[in-house]
Amino acid sequence: MAKVITMGEIMLRLSTPNNEKFIQADEFDVNYGGGEANVAVSLANYGHDAEFVTAVPDNEIGECAVAALRKYNVGTKHIARCGERLGIYFLETGSSMRPSKVVYDRAHSSISTATEEDYDFDAIFEGADWFHFTGITPAVSDSAAELTEKALIAAKKHGVKVSVDLNFRKKLWSSEKAQKVMTNLMQYVDVCIGNEEDAELVLGFKPGDTDVTSGELELAGYKSIFEQMVAKFNFSHCVSSLRVSRSASDNGWSACIYSGETGEFYHSKEYIIHPIVDRVGGGDSFAAGVICGLLDGKDFKEALEFGVAASALKHTIPGDFNLVTRKEVETLAGGDASGRVQR
Repeated sequence: MAKVITMGEIMLRLSTPNNEKFIQADEFDVNYGGGEANVAVSLANYGHDAEFVTAVPDNEIGECAVAALRKYNVGTKHIARCGERLGIYFLETGSSMRPSKVVYDRAHSSISTATEEDYDFDAIFEGADWFHFTGITPAVSDSAAELTEKALIAAKKHGVKVSVDLNFRKKLWSSEKAQKVMTNLMQYVDVCIGNEEDAELVLGFKPGDTDVTSGELELAGYKSIFEQMVAKFNFSHCVSSLRVSRSASDNGWSACIYSGETGEFYHSKEYIIHPIVDRVGGGDSFAAGVICGLLDGKDFKEALEFGVAASALKHTIPGDFNLVTRKEVETLAGGDASGRVQR
């Protein structure tokens, strides 16, 4: 199995139980998660050697976050203990026509103040096959953006394949700042993952008239934007999940991929996910599934189908982490969506 490195922020997640609104809640459910940590957990579940690089405070809450990763066989030896606090996010899970809401409390978190001196990137990337990061980490702080580029430079020095999930977060930075920082980082990227909004707000590409709230998808727009992205950044693959949001509880879920090597465009099968248990982490589970498929040597179309099936299953699991096995993903990707009891 391959050695995969992911780097980013792990946070304490406090979510309202039973679809309650924040104002109703007398208690919160506790989980840990974050974009790159979620990817690491998925890849570890599929049998890959996954290492997560981050920073946590040197206190009990920081150790709880590390323990959450260790529980699912994610390597934690490169996690720095520094900074003041673990970031927190509050989640109000929506239902039907009421959307979910996220409130961040992550200012001055450990990863936002970490520097290159806190890590030995040569040791981290020694023998690694793949490095995954997202647009969230560079958005956290200027120092986190610098740290991300240092990691990318080291990854390419060691011949490591690199993927990014663009993941624009408007509560963390502006589109103008995102484009300035992320456009520079694309020189290190092989596989680019991001939906139509991410491509526009993070890299400045507009996919046309696609409207995810309309219930219809204009695939020609995605092919066009992928061609433009490959022409500018020389990506080996461009990938996007395709969510048709009929309500917070009812989504259509598929994806598309473009091979920069062959010029082929492919749209996956679609899953109707209803009811949705928890969609947070859905994009991360998709990215991890595609990465797993490519690492396994699958055809890029098969890799996409694996990622879509993995992510469809994630929507049925509470918490940030996708805790399905490789066999469960392959069963769904193979066409068995019956949900019958396994005895």
